[in-house]
Amino acid sequence: MSKISVILNITVESKDLDDVSKALASLPEVTDVYEVTGESDLVAVVSADDVIGFRNMLKNDILRIDGIKTTVSSVIMYTHKKDGKSVD
Repeated sequence: MSKISVILNITVESKDLDDVSKALASLPEVTDVYEVTGESDLVAVVSADDVIGFRNMLKNDILRIDGIKTTVSSVIMYTHKKDGKSVD
């Protein structure tokens, strides 16, 4: 069974940016956390067994972090290039 990866765009309360970043980084399912410009404040890459596993983690772990206002999730369907190398 292969895992899924999800790109999670996160908007936070400005005063809580550092705390939210640390809390996200402490979750074992979160593989990467980036502070970004644009419509969201943080981007996290999350690994899960399946969509239901991601939903449960989002609901029970991520959305319970104080300071998170909104999230937008994008499930990675297929990888064409990773770490500078073609996957095709």
